[in-house]
Amino acid sequence: MVSERMKGLGNARSVIRELFEYGKLRAAQVGAENVFDFSIGNPSVPAPAAVNEQAIRLLREQPEQIHCYTSAQGDAGARQRFADSLNRRFGASYTANELYLTVGAAASLCCVFNGLTCPGDEFIVFAPYFPEYKVFIEGAGAKMVMIPPEIESFQIDFDAFERAVTPHTKGVVVNSPNNPSGVVYSRQTLERLAEVLTRKSREYGHPIYLVSDEPYREIVYGGVKVEWIPHLYRDTIVCYSFSKSLSLPGERLGYVLVPAGVTGSGDVYAAVAGAGRSLGYVNAPSLFQQVTSLCCDMTADIGVYEENAKLLVRALREMGYHVVEPNGAFYLFPRSLEPDDGAFSQRAKEHDLLIVPGSGFGAPGHVRISYCVPTERIRRALPRFQALADSYR
Repeated sequence: MVSERMKGLGNARSVIRELFEYGKLRAAQVGAENVFDFSIGNPSVPAPAAVNEQAIRLLREQPEQIHCYTSAQGDAGARQRFADSLNRRFGASYTANELYLTVGAAASLCCVFNGLTCPGDEFIVFAPYFPEYKVFIEGAGAKMVMIPPEIESFQIDFDAFERAVTPHTKGVVVNSPNNPSGVVYSRQTLERLAEVLTRKSREYGHPIYLVSDEPYREIVYGGVKVEWIPHLYRDTIVCYSFSKSLSLPGERLGYVLVPAGVTGSGDVYAAVAGAGRSLGYVNAPSLFQQVTSLCCDMTADIGVYEENAKLLVRALREMGYHVVEPNGAFYLFPRSLEPDDGAFSQRAKEHDLLIVPGSGFGAPGHVRISYCVPTERIRRALPRFQALADSYR
């Protein structure tokens, strides 16, 4: 016998991964140049040259040390370099002891959910949301509560949110810039969120933690500012990954930041570390602890993503698609041209366009287009999007 839940997760991969695998099979049949895969958020721009240079230098200078175990929470020097970077950029005073290094943002989130969850706890997410949140939250033994999307702007529906907060609410998850919409929460939205959480925490007599999932923090356009949420709400825990900002998704390096001002910060940090131990996540990859900490003020060439976003938004709107303007990340989330987004995604496959149905993100009637691809692929795909739109006329 095996766990039925785990067997189900293994047999039913995410729709994103299913499309990605289909794209590889289809490419073998018709040629990769004829398949327009916008399914997965796999950065197309290379990491900054300094990333490889630092990796090579470390491999040459520290061949006997660089592959060794570090402290379970991560090398102290690397953690301090991350803290110093945050302090320079956000006017804070974090220390190495407030950071726990992880195997990417997924591990960060799992450590936080597992570390915080007690029987009966709930975490609130705002649609559209990254589908794996449900897997991570339920895997920790908590219940996920979804707030439906506000589809005109993808900011927060506060009436629905306030109704959803109960004494069982342990935490709220935000993701800004957002996957899948590309929207950045405004300061006004975040200040109102902080006010509600502060008021409800007092009412219920326990902190409601704000879990800020920030793998796209540096990927923003047009002068849009991503607010540093710990400055707006004290009980904020930050989960981060270098997969997107440094184009290193395969190297799996991220962190959890538990600021000292968080209620019960010592216990929260210990619980995060204990969850890492329980889940087998101790000791994030040692080479890339050092590499990313030496390059953490850099980004890959995000200008490519901005160019792609402008090209796609303008062209799709001219074709009749409804698109909310993205401010960051590298996704568009247009409305599907029929209510059934799954059927729309299937029809797109007939044109060798691979786009992800929005139902899995909690927003039926939409699809996600991941545009972290070469710009030429987008230009060549535009006639396919036009043909798809024409098929509904």
